Amino acid sequence: MKDIKRYSPVEFKVTPLKTETRDHWDVVLEYHNEGDGPWLVDLCHRTRLDLQTGGLDAKKPFGVTIPATPGQSVLDKGLLINRMNRIQSSIYHLGADAIEMPKESEYTDVTESTVFLAIIGEPVFAICEKLSALDFMDKNRETPFLYQGPFSHVPCQIVTLSREGEKSGIVMTCSRGYAKDMVDAILHAGEEFGLKPAGEKRLTDWINSL
Repeated sequence: MKDIKRYSPVEFKVTPLKTETRDHWDVVLEYHNEGDGPWLVDLCHRTRLDLQTGGLDAKKPFGVTIPATPGQSVLDKGLLINRMNRIQSSIYHLGADAIEMPKESEYTDVTESTVFLAIIGEPVFAICEKLSALDFMDKNRETPFLYQGPFSHVPCQIVTLSREGEKSGIVMTCSRGYAKDMVDAILHAGEEFGLKPAGEKRLTDWINSL
C-alpha cells in the first residue's frame, strides 16, 4: 500500500534550507534568508483538535485544565487550549513531543481541514491592525487569550500568546480553503515591516522563550 502523503495548503515562494519528513508531512525547519524578523510560520502539520461536550468543565485533555471562561487560553505541556464557549474548546499542539488522538468521541481532528499560522516578532500587532479591528494587545486580558472573529475578512480563531517586545506573537487558524488568500494578505500587510516566511525552528525558539 502506498504511504499516505499530507500536504500543507500554504506555499511560500522561498527555498527551504532544512527539511524533515514527520508523520507523512514534509516539514520545513528553516528557509534561506529568513532575516531578523518578523516572521510568518506555516504550522499546518501541527495537530489541531476540536473538543465538544456538554461536560466540558470536567474534561482535562492531555492532563491540562480547560479555562473556565470563553476567550481564555492556557499554554501547558506544549498544548495551547482555548475555551471557545460553554461546550467547545480548541486544542493546538505547539510542543516538540508528538500527541495521540484521544479515543473519546467528543474529539475531532481538524488538522487537515484548517490552516495554522504563526506571526512572530515585535511589529506583529502593527501588521495585525491592518487586517483586523480586533484588539490583540488588549491590556485588560491576560495572555494567552483567544479571539473568534474576522481576520482579513475571514472567520478565524486567533490567540495572542505574547505582547512582550520581540517575543510578541499570535497563532491563528481558519478554513483550509482560505490558505492562499490569507498568506498573501498577511505577507502584503507585513511587507513594510520586513515580514518573511520562516521554518518551524522559529516557532520552537519562540515557544521556549515565553
